[in-house]
Amino acid sequence: MRKIIVIQLFAGLLFFGLQAQDRKLPVDTVVETEHEVTIKGQNVPYRAMTGTQPVWDKDGKAVAALFFTYYERKDVKDRDARPLIISFNGGPGSASVWMHIAYTGPKILKIDDEGFPVQPYGIRDNPYSVLDVADIVFVNPVNTGYSRVTDKDTKPTTFFGVNEDIKYLGEWVNTFVTRQNRWASPKYLIGESYGTTRVSGLANELQNSHWMYLNGVILVSPTDLGIDRSGPVEAANRLPYFAAAAWYQKALAPELQAKDLDELLPEVEAFTINELLPAMAMGGFLSDDKKAAMAEKMAYYSGLSAKTILQENLDVSTSFFWKDLLRERGGYTVGRLDSRYLGIDKKLGGDRPDYNSELTSWLHSFTPAINYYFKNHLKWETDIKYNMFGPVYPWNRDGDRTGENLRQAMAENPYLKVLCQSGYYDGATTYFNAKYTLWHLDPSGRLKDRLSFKGYRSGHMMYLRREDLQTANEDIRMFIKQTIPAPGQPAKY
Repeated sequence: MRKIIVIQLFAGLLFFGLQAQDRKLPVDTVVETEHEVTIKGQNVPYRAMTGTQPVWDKDGKAVAALFFTYYERKDVKDRDARPLIISFNGGPGSASVWMHIAYTGPKILKIDDEGFPVQPYGIRDNPYSVLDVADIVFVNPVNTGYSRVTDKDTKPTTFFGVNEDIKYLGEWVNTFVTRQNRWASPKYLIGESYGTTRVSGLANELQNSHWMYLNGVILVSPTDLGIDRSGPVEAANRLPYFAAAAWYQKALAPELQAKDLDELLPEVEAFTINELLPAMAMGGFLSDDKKAAMAEKMAYYSGLSAKTILQENLDVSTSFFWKDLLRERGGYTVGRLDSRYLGIDKKLGGDRPDYNSELTSWLHSFTPAINYYFKNHLKWETDIKYNMFGPVYPWNRDGDRTGENLRQAMAENPYLKVLCQSGYYDGATTYFNAKYTLWHLDPSGRLKDRLSFKGYRSGHMMYLRREDLQTANEDIRMFIKQTIPAPGQPAKY
């Protein structure tokens, strides 16, 4: 009996000892696994490195650990010629999960062809991944994914800001490229949403502080990059998105619904630039007749009522549009980041939706998949919570000159080109604002031949729609091939 009691006592002490352990993230560790995937009918063997790499302070002390996943194709004879893509998501508190397991990586989550959740949850091979043409590292900034501050004396706000973020990530990328022996490789940055702010600033930071020159920057659903569009420009620029979302929801007049989206949108864009913007610039001195005419035309293209538009002085917010578009057409709300998604509010009244219908759908499908994937496929195990959205606030947005940073990097590096990708149904970072960003990135117009735009019939994460997953990856694949200079071609004007 005594022996049993001792064993039970020992088991109890062990249990409580385990319970008392702190959850700590290892600062510098990697797990390697080997896999293969079929891309465009070709077998691609690859190595996955999953783990953490430190962030050091100015004295060389490790103060944070950034979690990353690095995919490297194995059957490559000349690694120096092999492109490297460094991938960031946005938020600014968002993990790299979105593009990692839904866009460019070798695995994608299980969803239907339009991007909606299905059960059982899980992952599958990505037949459109760009791993056939480039190695990829997915990086999680501090407090996103499994990344954390590891030094108790370092304030998290050290990392939380437009320029703070760019500074420490530049150092981290330098270390990663050195450790993986990739200095000779053509290099690309890709960022989504706030990640476009991040990579636009990083392009210049890497070039001017680390002397690392890039071949390309890919902007997926870009932010304003610090380029001003306040006042009438901000208000007028919403209309092409309104038209796209209303067209998708079949809320336009029959003659507009009969047109293809590629025919409709140029028409709305021309009206926005040539008529609506000058009218809105007149403000309260716009004549009543002209104001009424503008409201009627806006109603025609947006699916809203002219009365409502007049009540808003032509300046209709996107949140009101999401609430009002289908108020009398089934009573649904439409999604912010992707207006193909529908939601149900407590009340039909009001001027904004109760929740973001698209985001709840995405979290529904992504969260189980990424937690399952790391543990079961990449063999990374930890008790640390995976932050889909991490606490990174307050975020210091002062001094956002990232658009100018990108322009400067392009001016200094004749090799550097930019690809912008946007979904027509994105109501947060709208496709027309993305075009506006490209138009005003370089006021001289001398770099415009190195700036390209691609639009897709989906939303913020255009790759969730299977047809656009294929097309958008192919656009990246072609961009990479076109931005690698011929052997011996000098970088000069």
